[in-house]
Amino acid sequence: MESKVTEIFGDMVFDETTMKARLPKETFKQLMKTIQGGEKLDPSVATVVANAMKDWAVEKGATHFTHWFQPLTGITAEKHDSFITPTSDGKIIMEFSGKELVQGEPDASSFPSGGLRATFEARGYTAWDPTSYAFIKDGTLCIPTAFCSYTGEALDKKTPLLRSMQAINKQALRVLHLFGNEDVTSVKTTVGPEQEYFLVDKSVYDKREDLIFTGRTLFGAKSPKGQELEDHYFGMIKPRVQAFMKDLNNELWKLGILAKTEHNEVAPAQHELAPIFSTTNIACDHNQLTMEIMRKVAAKHGMVCLLHEKPFAGVNGSGKHNNWSISTNTGKNLLDPGATPASNAQFLLFLCAVIKAVDEYQDLLRISVASAGNDHRLGANEAPPAIVSMFLGDELSEILQCLEEGKPYGIHEKQKMQIGVTVLPEFNKDTTDRNRTSPFAFTGNKFEFRMLGSSESIACANVFLNTAVAEELCQFADELEKSKDFQKDMQALVLKTIKEHKRIIFNGNGYDDAWVKEAEKRGLSNLKSTPEALVHILDEKNKKVLQKHGVYSESEIVSRFEIHNEGYSKVINIEAETMLDMAKKYILPAGSKFAGKLADTIASKKAVCDAADVTYETEMLTKVSSLTSEIYKKVQQLEKDVCDVKELSGDASKTAFFYREHVFESMNELRISADELETIVPKELWPFPSYGDLLFSVR
Repeated sequence: MESKVTEIFGDMVFDETTMKARLPKETFKQLMKTIQGGEKLDPSVATVVANAMKDWAVEKGATHFTHWFQPLTGITAEKHDSFITPTSDGKIIMEFSGKELVQGEPDASSFPSGGLRATFEARGYTAWDPTSYAFIKDGTLCIPTAFCSYTGEALDKKTPLLRSMQAINKQALRVLHLFGNEDVTSVKTTVGPEQEYFLVDKSVYDKREDLIFTGRTLFGAKSPKGQELEDHYFGMIKPRVQAFMKDLNNELWKLGILAKTEHNEVAPAQHELAPIFSTTNIACDHNQLTMEIMRKVAAKHGMVCLLHEKPFAGVNGSGKHNNWSISTNTGKNLLDPGATPASNAQFLLFLCAVIKAVDEYQDLLRISVASAGNDHRLGANEAPPAIVSMFLGDELSEILQCLEEGKPYGIHEKQKMQIGVTVLPEFNKDTTDRNRTSPFAFTGNKFEFRMLGSSESIACANVFLNTAVAEELCQFADELEKSKDFQKDMQALVLKTIKEHKRIIFNGNGYDDAWVKEAEKRGLSNLKSTPEALVHILDEKNKKVLQKHGVYSESEIVSRFEIHNEGYSKVINIEAETMLDMAKKYILPAGSKFAGKLADTIASKKAVCDAADVTYETEMLTKVSSLTSEIYKKVQQLEKDVCDVKELSGDASKTAFFYREHVFESMNELRISADELETIVPKELWPFPSYGDLLFSVR
């Protein structure tokens, strides 16, 4: 099996090994300077690379190529062109030019632009990103690309991400060179995004209009059994799911995706896949591919992969844990504290940069994970609260406290884990426990940003995180480059940063109501919903930092504000329309039908025996009739809200707030009554599969 895995890994990727084998030595060397050193690409190099890439792809069975990009829809896009070129004798040859590799021109008119271009202005460009390897998917050569408008504004997720990586590289190098690290020529952020998801049987899924249209259940009474027994987490993987995971791994490995860990998650039917770290840009590309391939492989196994943040009420939703770190071209992890973190000045300075960044730009981090789906999840028992805070653990917190108070830090010896069973091997205890309630937790040599939603691209979170840290490193470098006593001034800077930004550090229980009050005392923001969060992207400090580092122009910032507000409103509107359709066509008729049966039963019993006891039927008839009437009134209210919101125009933020404050609330009210009715109506009369049917459909 080992030989098979090593043989298939990266088999469908035009990676460094393949390029080295197929490209002329000088061409390969020039391309590596672009990929690793960020040098401008020579057009002559592109021509040679294109020809070699085409030959390799055709040998692998590819007939088409596409510029694979990530528009602001949050998913990927591709337009396929064949390699064929006609010849004078009526035949064809397979060709692929350097120009076709470097630049494409897809129609941009139907992609979100947030006002960056008029609807009738259709021209857009895709530009080859050589730092992310081309790959073959479904017989098509896919070339990762950036996507921009005719006037040069970014219309995608990749371009700002590359810009943010460039920004943190520039500022981190300034700081590292102050420490004498002249051998370091590039710094890159790395990410390992854990991906949670649900699997349900397709035959059950197909009977749920809400799952088909929205990705989540809009109605559904709680199942008698959910996750109460904690028996699903890390439990034995069912054979059908294991077969899915095996095929998924094979497909991911072929594409060079470092799928490493798989297990059952907390909720029934919920699972997780975690990859090994990659450079942030590649990790983002790979995560988009992973979500796509999960859905395709699930379909082959007669299942549907649900990536919504909260497909089922009452059980845990799904997120993504964005494990983020900073590494140099020399292989050094700048967030690795080493054996003696208290005396590791370089680590402490970079740690302080992250602390300051998270504190000063907590609103940007919250914005980066804001979506209609994630609003259901943040603050619940499976996800961090909407309040951004940092967990550092006992050892780092004690070190920072000692620095602040001017006390010496006593180095603690590694403790042996005492389990109490002599036959078990001894091992060292970690210096701190993990905190699963923290939105932004230090986990040994990286930070785990736990707030991301499962269906979202990881690009935005890393754009804002990279930019915020780049800004703090820039400020540190500006101050220390003028220093005449580097060690003294550097220590003073660390101390100052700890004192001014320690409010963001919280090692306690993020689920505790007391933390909400404590966070408010500390002055931390609590942006509970997407519309509340999004308005802050237009705050002057946020616009300033994003423009300063060349990550977004002002027009690009405004466009994202418009696009995300519009996207939120569209999602809620689709959900509301789906709820109305389900309630009017299925739920109300089901309630009415059951009431009719109860009335018929009462009448028939009384006709036979006037003294017959019809207490059950009478009470149920009263309750069903009452609930049906409630549902009808709530349907009318939701219809009114949906109608009223359509009268708002021209203000995306105002519309989003109306959806949140009125439509969303009316949807919740409707669901309460409908879910109660489901607990009364006989199963054969209820029009949809229940939560029990869905959560335990894969056996």
